[in-house]
Amino acid sequence: MSFQLFRRPGSVVILDDDPDYLDMLALVLPKHWHLRLHLRPGRCIYGLHREPPLWEIDAWNQQQIVDRWRQGAPLVPQILAYWARTPERFALARVCVVDFSMPGMDGLEVLGELTEWQGARVMLTGQADEQIAVRAFNRGLIDQFIPKQLPDISRRLIDAVESLLANAHPRHSQIWRATLSPDQNASLKLPGVEQALQEFAATRWVEWIAIGAPFGILGMDDAGNVSWLQLEPREGLNALAELAALEHLDEPALAEIRQGRSLVNLELRQALGMTGPCEPVAAFSLGESSPLVAALFPVPASVLPAPVLGYQAWMADQGPRHVED
Repeated sequence: MSFQLFRRPGSVVILDDDPDYLDMLALVLPKHWHLRLHLRPGRCIYGLHREPPLWEIDAWNQQQIVDRWRQGAPLVPQILAYWARTPERFALARVCVVDFSMPGMDGLEVLGELTEWQGARVMLTGQADEQIAVRAFNRGLIDQFIPKQLPDISRRLIDAVESLLANAHPRHSQIWRATLSPDQNASLKLPGVEQALQEFAATRWVEWIAIGAPFGILGMDDAGNVSWLQLEPREGLNALAELAALEHLDEPALAEIRQGRSLVNLELRQALGMTGPCEPVAAFSLGESSPLVAALFPVPASVLPAPVLGYQAWMADQGPRHVED
């Protein structure tokens, strides 16, 4: 299980010429998906044609954060400000599901019009269309295909889309990997660490970014609550304890840090200007014989540079699902 350095929700676009089928999907597909349902290829293509410049702006915003960090600006406040000012990032389509058999323009022709769009592609096929879909898959024109006649079509579609949504865009991963040192990057690729981090992040957050300065993962749950998973190499625990001593922690607390049983979030506190007593938090190992220990720290709303709109609140603003004619 590969850990994604960058993950966030995105929209799912579905094109089918059967309005009853789209109405059924609107009812049964997960409520946490933002769906855009289309009956007409032209409207679907038009909507996705507008997205590549928006993807470019979003990637540029992320790259600017890293560039400013190289010039001395801390990463965490910049990421929080980026989340606060760009709620429209959730609207960018990540997956497009297209029915192959449609009058006037089949599914492959639709996807052929979307050469600049960067998302994943799924094709729904009838029994007679499966060989076409296999050839399209082998040529890299689609990422997956699903026969519509399957009795568990909804389950298959959900599994396919969820797996594609879980894959970060390579460009986003590349941007944030630049903040990691070679040792940090190598530690995140260890099999036990990868799996432990992926399972931890997926059960707590809908959006996250892994960074190297400080080393950890900034995540947000669907309600907009932000937290920080600090990652600490075991070889750095003594140094962390020495810094914690400057915060007037007593010797038993310092011993817990040296042994990897608790951590303090000194770099995060400095980056966000947090005041008050420095409180150790219980730590845990990331996998068996892992070189990393971790501890989860809530980020109080009072220290955020601006209010952050969570995915749940953004979804509520989008209104009920409907089919676009």
